[in-house]
Amino acid sequence: MNVRMRVIVGLVLALAVLVCFDSSAFGQAEGVDTSGMTIDGNYGYGLPPDISVHGPGIDQLIHILHWFMVLLFVGWGIFMVRCLIKYRQRAGHKAVHGSVKAKPAKFLEVGVVVFETVLLLGFSIPIWGSIKNDLPEPTDNPLRLRVLAEQFAWNFHYPGEDGKFGKTAPKFIDAAMNPAGIDPGDPNGEDDIVSGAMHIPVNRPIICDISSKDVIHSFSLPVLRIKQDAIPGMRIPTWFQATKTGTYQVACAQLCGNNHYKMLAPLVIQSAEDFAAWQVEKSAPAEDFDEDEFED
Repeated sequence: MNVRMRVIVGLVLALAVLVCFDSSAFGQAEGVDTSGMTIDGNYGYGLPPDISVHGPGIDQLIHILHWFMVLLFVGWGIFMVRCLIKYRQRAGHKAVHGSVKAKPAKFLEVGVVVFETVLLLGFSIPIWGSIKNDLPEPTDNPLRLRVLAEQFAWNFHYPGEDGKFGKTAPKFIDAAMNPAGIDPGDPNGEDDIVSGAMHIPVNRPIICDISSKDVIHSFSLPVLRIKQDAIPGMRIPTWFQATKTGTYQVACAQLCGNNHYKMLAPLVIQSAEDFAAWQVEKSAPAEDFDEDEFED
């Protein structure tokens, strides 16, 4: 075996070791096990189910773009086949090497540019602005929560009954006991809720402040047509509103490491009453351990 082959074999073996290596040995968080979870909605060959107030506008834009791409593909395909047949090499014909002035082609190119400009200015930017810039007003009674990503799990931080978040800092982060890094000395954080599953009420605006502990992740809610990068050192707001109850999934849409595929979390959309009951349950203090119950 020559040197080149040895190098190639060595690289392949090294890549195999990296792929098979479990990074949890370094204490990185594991996502919530969703293998036994039943996902609501009918998933087929088209887009995922849409249960968002702004989903129809996004789906409309996607459909227009895809039909436009199909039209371009078919049109250019017909044109190329026509050129191959019409200008094929034949006896008695000689190629002309001068430039060709084709006005129809220029009109088509201008038409494509105008159409794409209309899509960008008339559809894409307004939809993007409504999600990124036009956050719900306090009078809309939005629920605000923090979404904190890490390899390879999601942490959802809710304010308690006082409606105020406790202060957070990286120095307080503990993967098992305090994944959100809540300041233990801040009374506002005593009733805060940190969950590995995302619970939200239906028909109520939700504002998520998204950040990351380590690398760039991407907060993805396909059924709500939401996707936002989670970047270390930044807290990026985005909002949505669900129109249907059910159980779905939170996913990471950015390759963030070798256990990226595990970075899933349940998305539980509940009625207002069920969500309030969940908040009460999660904010209740843990029961004291009674030694007498375990005496022989």
